[in-house]
Amino acid sequence: MVFIAAFSLFLIRNLLGGGYDPLAPFTSGNTSLYTILSGSSIICFSFLGFDSITTLSEETVNSRRIIPKAIMIIIFVAITLYLIPSYLTQLVYPHLTFADADSAGFEIVRQVGGAGLGAAFVTVLVMAIFTQGVSSVVSCSRLLYVMGRDSILPKRLFGYVHPKFKTPVFNVAVACLFSLLALTVSLETAVKFVNFGALTAFFFVNVSVIAKRYVRDKERSLRGTALYLLFPLAGASFIGWLLTRLSKDALAIGLVWLAAGAAYYLYRERGKRLAAKSEAALRPGAPS
Repeated sequence: MVFIAAFSLFLIRNLLGGGYDPLAPFTSGNTSLYTILSGSSIICFSFLGFDSITTLSEETVNSRRIIPKAIMIIIFVAITLYLIPSYLTQLVYPHLTFADADSAGFEIVRQVGGAGLGAAFVTVLVMAIFTQGVSSVVSCSRLLYVMGRDSILPKRLFGYVHPKFKTPVFNVAVACLFSLLALTVSLETAVKFVNFGALTAFFFVNVSVIAKRYVRDKERSLRGTALYLLFPLAGASFIGWLLTRLSKDALAIGLVWLAAGAAYYLYRERGKRLAAKSEAALRPGAPS
């Protein structure tokens, strides 16, 4: 956060010379609303992470009050940290081009503040990647543990907690192994696939609200219809449209991954039904 503030101050220093239109980023060029909305499917990657703290709700005191408040704080902080430097950069450098999309941030920092700020950026980036990696492994392994504990995934492995460390060590190892894919996957490709996962999850969150509150709980008053049908339906529709704006590769591999998960779920449910029938057949007095 300190670095972002310093980066913004460098940009403001460039603006002190005058000659900049404060509305230029919004009025210049031929960017249409359709183009801006299409970019939403990519920019949502920047805001991912606010939902990860929900995986620790069981460890949170008074989680019903604290978790929603924490999510909103994170979102507004992220908006501030992204919007201000993005706006200032677009104002000072409206026609930026990059030699490599994966190192675009470094190129911008060097152009704004020179080699000194570039070196500081690399240092901060290493620290940020490390802390972000720890946070991701925590949330991912915790989610896998819950799915294992609830027997959605094999409980013997994913629901295991180490007796000494009191952590789901198998899930931690799995998350770390999958993280090593970063050695072979470009940032652009990773963003596409992460966006597919995030948008798919948010789509089903909206659908689940309708299924749970409007359909199953029958909260169909005027307020209930607005909160539990119209709003989530609008959210699901917009997110569904954003999904169509992703690349064909992201959609293809993402849908294959989604289909594999659905197939596993159906296989597991079939096994549970067969086990229940076998158990019922073995009960005393059951028909032969």
